[in-house]
Amino acid sequence: MLHLAFNFHLDFQNLMSPLVNPLTGLMSLPLLLGCTRAVYRGLDNLVITGRTMDWLNDMKSNIWAFPRGIERDGAAGASSIRWISKYGSVGVAGWDIGIADGMNERGLFANLLYLTETQYPTPDSTDSRQPLSLSLWAQYMLDNFASVSEAVAAVEQEPFYVVPSISPDGKPGTIHLSLSDAAGDSAIFEYVEGKLTIHHSPDHQVMTNSPIYSQQLALDEYWRSIGGTTMLPGTNRAADRFVRASFYINAIPKTADPLEGVAGVFSVIRNASVPMGISTPNQPNISSTIWRTVADHKNRRYFFEAVRSPNVFWVNLDNLDFTAGSPVKKLTLTDGAVFAGDTSALFQSTEPMQFLSA
Repeated sequence: MLHLAFNFHLDFQNLMSPLVNPLTGLMSLPLLLGCTRAVYRGLDNLVITGRTMDWLNDMKSNIWAFPRGIERDGAAGASSIRWISKYGSVGVAGWDIGIADGMNERGLFANLLYLTETQYPTPDSTDSRQPLSLSLWAQYMLDNFASVSEAVAAVEQEPFYVVPSISPDGKPGTIHLSLSDAAGDSAIFEYVEGKLTIHHSPDHQVMTNSPIYSQQLALDEYWRSIGGTTMLPGTNRAADRFVRASFYINAIPKTADPLEGVAGVFSVIRNASVPMGISTPNQPNISSTIWRTVADHKNRRYFFEAVRSPNVFWVNLDNLDFTAGSPVKKLTLTDGAVFAGDTSALFQSTEPMQFLSA
């Protein structure tokens, strides 16, 4: 065991050397803001994705339901990209100014996670791309695409570029986006050094925060050689959460039972959650998990769990009216109401969301 630990130290040091600041000798992995996302592929086409939302403050989250046929504006100036939503969707909003996580009626699931290394484009006057506010990035995917491959084919043509904004609590909008679908496909979208990078493969089951995704894959490859039954890293760092989620999402039993599958995915993302109010020396602002979602792509059920709520509840998308012209609806979570079971009938008509302008 001592020999294994010694070899682990040397190998891990070599693997991580590109991430060390040569001036300070300190790891450049940011530890402040985080999330974890994992895709489970069971039997009989059962696909389930779970994620945690880790943030420093209360995001005042409510759940919104959008019908088809909504005319959208990219909220980034007069030249913003515009579209009409093809698919209805349900999603969790932050501060009611943008969707951070959601699933559409075809089972496409979109998740925004923090990525400190994000560098957005700085277009010039000759750039033909249209701007899109960061607050609409996930919603654009849910409105327009039924599958990951369809989204990748369209977005890799770069009809738009994302324009960042500051969150209402003053955090920079450095974000990457993940998609998963009912076929078990996945894609990760990042802006690295000002350029859009897309990682597209069903094998990209797990995403956390830093480092950029190509380096996350290198971490995963290393830990696969160690083996999760031998040793797993246990801190709340993004790299460690990535390793644990990668091991457990494939170690839990393969099932065709959606209840068993959802329970298994919840157990995995809870394992990757950050305890409430955790205090770490020299890291006083590390983020706690504030809520979790799980999407059953096959059965179109969207589960939500707030850490301060006693219950998990869900939305059955098949029970919502997504007909074009039907009202935008909201399930309000910020007034102290406690929900359980299927909440599809509890959504109330509301004014359209005012997405945060870039």
